[in-house]
Amino acid sequence: MPTPKKGARLGGSASHQKKILANLAAQLIEHHAIKTTDAKAKLLRPYVEKIITKAKKGTVADRRNVLKLIPNKEVVAYLFNELAPQFEGRPGGYTRIIKLENRKGDNAPVSQISLVLEELASSEAERATKAAAAQAEVEETEVPEVEADEATDAAAADEAAEAEAAEAAEETAEEK
Repeated sequence: MPTPKKGARLGGSASHQKKILANLAAQLIEHHAIKTTDAKAKLLRPYVEKIITKAKKGTVADRRNVLKLIPNKEVVAYLFNELAPQFEGRPGGYTRIIKLENRKGDNAPVSQISLVLEELASSEAERATKAAAAQAEVEETEVPEVEADEATDAAAADEAAEAEAAEAAEETAEEK
């Protein structure tokens, strides 16, 4: 029998690990956030992200494949019908892991894994805003060059006025 390359399994066997991940994924989709150990959260993240990517496509084949991974029809229906449209503008990064304090009983490191439902900062409206801001910045860089020339002229005029005032002060001092 070939030796496993992934290392230690969560539940002892590969089949038990698949069941654990399926249950954790169903709970994460249903509740939007769960607390679990760091090891389970790290294994759950790519598992759920692949499922959400399939749900975004929304085909019947994808729905059937997700049902193989999460055997809970209500959760899969909720994922495809309600959650997937919320992730339409997001190219990836559907989950977030936040480390919490260790568990009280056995001091196991605990994390909260949650779905990221906020809008992305780079939506199309904001891209247009950024483009307009970039255009305004280009115009501003052209304007200060002109103002810089005017400022240089103004500084030269101030120096000339100070020099005239200094000469006039010297002449009045010589006359006295």
